[in-house]
Amino acid sequence: MKENLMKKHALISVFNKEGVAKFAKQLSELGYTILSTGGTSKHLQESGVQTLDIASYTNSPEFLDGRVKTLHPKIHGGILFDRNNPKHIEEMERINCVPIDVVVVNLYQFEENAIKQALPLNEAIEHIDIGGPTMLRAAAKNWQHCLPIIDPSDYKEVALHLSKNNISVEYRKKLASKTFDSISHYDHMIAAYMLNKEQEDAKNDGLFPQTINLKLEQVRSLRYGENPHQSAALYRSADTKNTDFSDLIQLQGKEISYNNLLDLDAACTLVKEFNQQPSVSIVKHGNPCGCATSLQDPLESIYRTALSGDPQSAFGGIVATNQRIDKQTAEAMSEIFVECIAAPDFSPEALKIFAKKKNLRLIQAPWLRLKISDSIKIRSISGAYLLQSDDSAFMPESEWSCVTKTQPTNKEMDDLSFAMKVAKHVKSNGIVFAHNLKTLTIGAGQMSRIDALKFAAQKAKEEGKSLTGAVMASDAFFPFRDCVDMAKSLGIRCIVQPGGSVRDQESIDAANEAGIAMLHTGERHFKH
Repeated sequence: MKENLMKKHALISVFNKEGVAKFAKQLSELGYTILSTGGTSKHLQESGVQTLDIASYTNSPEFLDGRVKTLHPKIHGGILFDRNNPKHIEEMERINCVPIDVVVVNLYQFEENAIKQALPLNEAIEHIDIGGPTMLRAAAKNWQHCLPIIDPSDYKEVALHLSKNNISVEYRKKLASKTFDSISHYDHMIAAYMLNKEQEDAKNDGLFPQTINLKLEQVRSLRYGENPHQSAALYRSADTKNTDFSDLIQLQGKEISYNNLLDLDAACTLVKEFNQQPSVSIVKHGNPCGCATSLQDPLESIYRTALSGDPQSAFGGIVATNQRIDKQTAEAMSEIFVECIAAPDFSPEALKIFAKKKNLRLIQAPWLRLKISDSIKIRSISGAYLLQSDDSAFMPESEWSCVTKTQPTNKEMDDLSFAMKVAKHVKSNGIVFAHNLKTLTIGAGQMSRIDALKFAAQKAKEEGKSLTGAVMASDAFFPFRDCVDMAKSLGIRCIVQPGGSVRDQESIDAANEAGIAMLHTGERHFKH
């Protein structure tokens, strides 16, 4: 092999120049000739690192406003050169091409420069890197002979390996895998942005891309799955910096479990329905067992009111509030056993009180003060996935239709709105009884709506609660008048339901006969 094919070369072309000069000096001291491009070359030379300009090496200056810089056979031949292939050696000698042993490239900041600034597509495309991913892919393909380095955090470790002349097969594969993974994420980010820009004016919110490439990174492993014999882990999307459970802050307590997170999500999402109005929700096995809200009462009182909805089921449940937990509230919450408590913040006195319960999981969740935002929900079924937009909608009360002769009072309208917001988060079929902005009893997850109502009524009876004067919310329409007839027997004053059944008139007639006010929202809230 000719002498120039024995020399070592490193190609450096980076957008993020942090730490690159020091790394280039280390490579130079190890005998590498540095090939570089415009901005990077200037930075390195100003830092005292000699470089060979790529345009001079290829005898092909960059053109098309810099879109073509490194797309040249002498560059990609040097990267893809198989040192053990005699034909490759012959061809490299013939075109006077040098081997490139290290490729140090990071990509144009598409997320910073295009996505965060919401640039139109014709401007965003100028921030799409072409040469960088092409060189990195080539290096990653030829990982046995060429090291691809895409992450500046790897400079120190790579320099150490090179100084010892000890690059293991495993380490080479690790860098190659990381490179392909990063490029895949980069391409997916661009594709998603282009698709969103294309659809942002579309009227149909149900549009979904033909294909979806999810890039997820593990946040933490979990104690176990739904049962101890199942393993589980929490992941977040690498596409964006989320402000929810992907940024989970656990202040104390046992390791969090799969079921804890499902219940926390249910409890926190319910609290966020009330748009920062002081609220508390208590969830057990995915269903609310108590909820209350108030503008006048202290948080301790709101918590006790929520707890009164079903104190038996609240044992071992999950509590969430959108307010800072103070000393008095912490003392009240410590009176029974709960698995987790989530709040935007905790007072120092509250933390001291909770510290006595070492297994209690405390979750600091600043995003509980935010409104519910639109998002996409993904669920897996056997061999496939289901996607849908989140149920973040809530039909304004001003658009509800009163379909009965009896009209609700303003206070009853407030209770109806509260009850329907809770019903959104109850597994179907769901019935919620409420009064004075608190739940009295809830019937959840029954196969028939009348059974959900019967269950809730029986629960109230066992706890000695009267439902006289309460309101009732149903997550979907009444298929028959039996629910209204039973509501009459319980002393219910008002009912809210979506409407839309072919037998709606039967339920309306039943309500009129009973003197019950009934409203239709025109919006169903099934939760499976």
